[in-house]
Amino acid sequence: MKLGQVSLDAQALYLSLLKGVDALMTDNTRLVGITSGGAWLANRLALDLPQKPLVGAISSAMHRDDFDKRGLSDGGQTVLPFEIEGADILLIDDVLFTGRTIRAVINELFDYGRPDRVRLAVLVDRGERELPIQANFAAAMSSLEKEQSLALALDDKGNFYFSLEN
Repeated sequence: MKLGQVSLDAQALYLSLLKGVDALMTDNTRLVGITSGGAWLANRLALDLPQKPLVGAISSAMHRDDFDKRGLSDGGQTVLPFEIEGADILLIDDVLFTGRTIRAVINELFDYGRPDRVRLAVLVDRGERELPIQANFAAAMSSLEKEQSLALALDDKGNFYFSLEN
């Protein structure tokens, strides 16, 4: 997919994300994918990383500031099959934009315990933050119109690609 001056090849960006996440790993790092695109990425990373980290999934639905409009629309549930207390949590997401999903996810995470550290790695950082949140690693930076939506998708063979909606 070509967006402005940036070519966004989700499969190639995944390889960059894999290298970036590998550099952030410690013995105590747990991958937590944000449903749904981030959870897909976290599961694939857990298979491809040499450390074979524990992996979980987290939903932003219950802590969103627009819950009254969206409800449980993200379709995923939080599943954290490991202790959060004292862990090094690396949140994984497909696209970082306003920061509101990350804020909601951090609130959800702290419902399960108090980690030693929380970091964030994403495939694409769109900029235009509404909250003071930034990724520790982003495979790509891209600028889109505010009304456009960029989301990670999976094809029938399990390959990543991006969908763009206006």
